[in-house]
Amino acid sequence: MLMEVKNQIKVMFLSLKYNIMKQMINKVTFITNIVFMILNNASFIVQWIILFSLKDNIGGYTISQVVLLWGIASSTFGISHILFNKSFELSDLIINGKLDTFLTQPKNVFLNVISSDTSISAIGDLIYGYICLFIYGINISNFILFTIFSITGAIILASFASILGSTCFWIVKGDIIADSLVNIMISFDTYPGTIFKSTVKIILYTVIPVGFANYLPIDTMLNFNIMNLIYIFAFTALIVLFAFFIFNKGLKRYSSSNLMSSRI
Repeated sequence: MLMEVKNQIKVMFLSLKYNIMKQMINKVTFITNIVFMILNNASFIVQWIILFSLKDNIGGYTISQVVLLWGIASSTFGISHILFNKSFELSDLIINGKLDTFLTQPKNVFLNVISSDTSISAIGDLIYGYICLFIYGINISNFILFTIFSITGAIILASFASILGSTCFWIVKGDIIADSLVNIMISFDTYPGTIFKSTVKIILYTVIPVGFANYLPIDTMLNFNIMNLIYIFAFTALIVLFAFFIFNKGLKRYSSSNLMSSRI
């Protein structure tokens, strides 16, 4: 069992390595994509600077804490799209019958699919996340927690996208629902969780798990609480298991398009 897990992780990182090497053939394009993504993310902070010039805090958050929030959101997005980019395109693969090439390979189909592609611009998101951490104030404990929460957040985001994408095994045009909910989650994770109340907050910790991906990690970094850490790890494990379950359950209903394709 452990050997299978080790081999699967090795395959995932080999796929990441070759995807990046393939993109680096054109170094100018490679670097430009990363730099422009960093600049694109930085431009959104301007709106917060304007808001904080009018008010000392928003939802109890200061400008430095909002920068930290953006850092976690950015690095979470970055890691998820670097390692599991296809989880955000899973609905297209299912609807158009493009899973065939993965079914003939001996590795775990689900992990093989979602790790088969890398978004190079997402490297810019990851770098920007750590730039935000540096601006907020970096020390060993902050760096460790930030890295841990970036990884758990990325896993939660990718798992959420995979679960929604897997509904396309049952729902025609389920890609519209999947894309909409994933975009909603990405949008909400750049706003302080404290500005949302009652019903909306419940939804953001259940239906759309941005609470466990971003809000609880930020709260834990600002005011460390071991129970919050346990909740985050437990939820991450649960959503990963559910993502595996729903994909494998739906895979039994998969209909091939008989496309002649291969993956190197």
